[in-house]
Amino acid sequence: MKSAYELAIERLNREQPLKPLTPQQKAQLSEIDSIYNAKIAERRVFLEGLIRKSLGTPEEATLRQQLAMEVSRLEAEREEKKNRIREGKNA
Repeated sequence: MKSAYELAIERLNREQPLKPLTPQQKAQLSEIDSIYNAKIAERRVFLEGLIRKSLGTPEEATLRQQLAMEVSRLEAEREEKKNRIREGKNA
């Protein structure tokens, strides 16, 4: 007897079968991850430095919010580019 999870995966694969990635696509996905991980790390280092300097001030909350928004935006960009490559479109 199959679990609900296994049945859902089978149904998803019937509706949208997964295409195997080419070595070129895998390399592109890896490169995108590398680039965006670096961008995210750069923003974290910069903004966390500012946050440390502004501890206890009203500016601290604003900087924390800015950091969260920038990381979220960069992660969304990364996933969008990766999805384009998975679909066979250029990033």
